[in-house]
Parts: sequence; structure tokens; C-alpha cells
Amino acid sequence: MLLSTAHAKTHDHVMPKIPKDGTDLIRSIATDQKHEAGQPFYILDLSTIERLMDKWNHSFPNVKPFYAVKCNTELALLTKLANLGANFDCASLLEIDTVLNLGISPNQIIFANPCKAISHIKHAAAVGVNFTTFDSKLEIDKIKKWHPQCRLLLRIKAPSDSGSLRPLGKKFGALPEEIESLLHYACNVAGLKVVGVSFHVGSIAQDPTIYREAIANARAVFDVADYLGIPKMQILNIGGGFRSTPLFEEIASVVNEAVQDFFPDPNLKIIAEPGRFFPETAFTLVTHVIGKRVRGEKIEYWIDEGIYGSFRPTLYNSCFVGIKPISMKECCEIRESTIYGPSCDSLDAVAVDIKLPELELDDLIVFYDMGAYSKCAGTKFNGFDMLSTPTYIVSTNST
Repeated sequence: MLLSTAHAKTHDHVMPKIPKDGTDLIRSIATDQKHEAGQPFYILDLSTIERLMDKWNHSFPNVKPFYAVKCNTELALLTKLANLGANFDCASLLEIDTVLNLGISPNQIIFANPCKAISHIKHAAAVGVNFTTFDSKLEIDKIKKWHPQCRLLLRIKAPSDSGSLRPLGKKFGALPEEIESLLHYACNVAGLKVVGVSFHVGSIAQDPTIYREAIANARAVFDVADYLGIPKMQILNIGGGFRSTPLFEEIASVVNEAVQDFFPDPNLKIIAEPGRFFPETAFTLVTHVIGKRVRGEKIEYWIDEGIYGSFRPTLYNSCFVGIKPISMKECCEIRESTIYGPSCDSLDAVAVDIKLPELELDDLIVFYDMGAYSKCAGTKFNGFDMLSTPTYIVSTNST
């Protein structure tokens, strides 16, 4: 029996094996009486998550992944990752509770937000999440007052994030000239435990060398801590920026070599905060054609998903997504096409001037590699509920 997360929110189940293409499965779900026309849905392939964890462990045998929950909060995904040995990077009270409600230990969570509301710090202390990041003096004061037992990582600004599609350094990370005073204030004045260093080179890193530069800067912070007489730091957090592409192995090679060069200490604990690496290729989004307009040689389609759902323009990377139409016709003429979302916002366009076979009402348009920063960004704008899109859990064959 095919399972949706409406019936399988917190536990793994024996899933049906399906071929990789999955067209028959997609058709069967779309025509199921439980799904009214005009309701999109996701398919999560747990076998892909297993393969990705194997890939991570092979490339990063000494790096513990703390999955960035914000990337995709699907409960079946979180449960699967926990069963495969992952820990979790949470950025808010709600994300912490989402993970804890799955029976995951608070010791498996890093509260990896350098600027936290006081209520969130209090909650972390109450539930036993004792590991967080900081990059400012005021954050030290808040943690000292509301969670003094918490272990801290000093988040530093990566020396370069120009090789990433979404740089983070403008908002997060201590500058080199701030490091000594922050370490002194946190440890020698506030009496807190700074146990390591954290950085993030930016989302979707394209240049492996920026990891080496960041690790070298982290080494300098460890040296400053030694100079100040701070108890020996033991943790290096290399952040995220990873995708499951051939570049991943190159990045891993650079990171592993840099760690050997700058951190020869065998007792060093290395962690990371991968987000899109795990869910991106494991999720498929299936949408319905709900409208059509022909203008000369061009065709415009409306589907039941858009920029106020899984295609948020600040998060969605169209260049990473595969598009496949599923038509009821045997063969269709290829036409220049545009795909719009369902809202009345004229900016709600999913794909512009692409080639598609001519489709009809209720035909399907499938979007592959849709697991990263998609469903989690849904809204109810214009009365279209993009927060309740169901997810069906399957397991594919490996061949």
C-alpha cells in the first residue's frame, strides 16, 4: 500500500519498490479518488536518502552531519535521517520541538542560529539543547543570563563566499578583528564554555578552495584561544553549501586535506550542517494543469503550484530542477510554453519560454529534484493552501 504522510508521520514503514522513472506510480496517485483535481503532491524516495548517506559517509568518514532542518521539515525525512545516524541543526524553537517530538535526543541538536530570541534560548535550556553558536557580545550576554550551561561555537565569517550562489557572510559571522575580544569576553568575563569554531561558506558552494581558506581561518581562531589560555577547543563546524553533484567529492577532498594540514589533532571533532544535500534529489513534485491559453505559436499553462508555494523566487533554483510533462495523448506537438502558478499575482511564473509537448486540462507536469527549500516555504496567499501539500513515501529500486 502506498503511504502518505497523513498516515505515516513519524515512523518508517515497508515501502513498495518502484522503477526509477515512476510514471506509473505518479499516474496512480494523481487518479486516486482521495486526490481531487487541482491538488499537487510530493513523492519522497527514501532509498535516495539511504544512498546519499552512504555517499556522505564515504566522502566524509570523519564528519558528523547535522541536517539543517529548515531546508525541508518533512517528518518522514527527519525520521529516516535519524535512523541513518544524522544529527540536526535547528534554528528556532519550533524546529527544536519538531525534532524532539520524533523521539530524538536533545544531545543530537545544535541550535545553529547566531542570533536567538530570548524565549527561544529559554526553551533550549528547558528542553536540554545545550549546544549553540554566537557571533556577537550581546548574544553572549543573553546566553549567560538565560542558558549559562550551554556549550558555544564561535561563528566566524568565511574569508570568501563569492563562490556560492547564496552568500551568508553579510549577515552572519564574526570578523577577524572581533575574534579575540569575543573569545575573551565569552570565556574569561562571562565564564561560558566556548568549545569550537563554526563557519558557513554560503549555500550551493561552487568553489572548493573557499573551504580550505575557511578552515585555515578557523585554525587561527583556535590559536587565539590557546593564546588567551582558554580551555582547549575540540569542535570544528564546517557548515553547509553541499549538493549531491560530482563537485561534492572534490569539495570533500579539499576539506579532508585541509583538516589534515591545519588540524593534526586526532581528537578534533568535525561536524557539518548539510541542508539540500539530502532532500534535494529525493523529492519529486507533481502538479496538474488547471488552465491553458493558446496565443499564436505559444501556449501558456496554469498549474496548481507557484511562487507562493514550492517555487519561492528567493529559494527555488530553476536551473537545478528537471521538468517532465505527462500527457494523456499518445504524441503531442512540441510548443514554446510558459507555466504560471495559480495565484492572481502576475509575477507568479514557474517557467518561461520552455519547450513542452502540448498539454490539456488535468495533464501532469512533474518537477524533479524539488526537495530543497520548496515545500517548507509554502503560504496561503490568495487563498491557495500551499502548506498542506501531501507527501507520498516510496522506495525505488537501485537499478
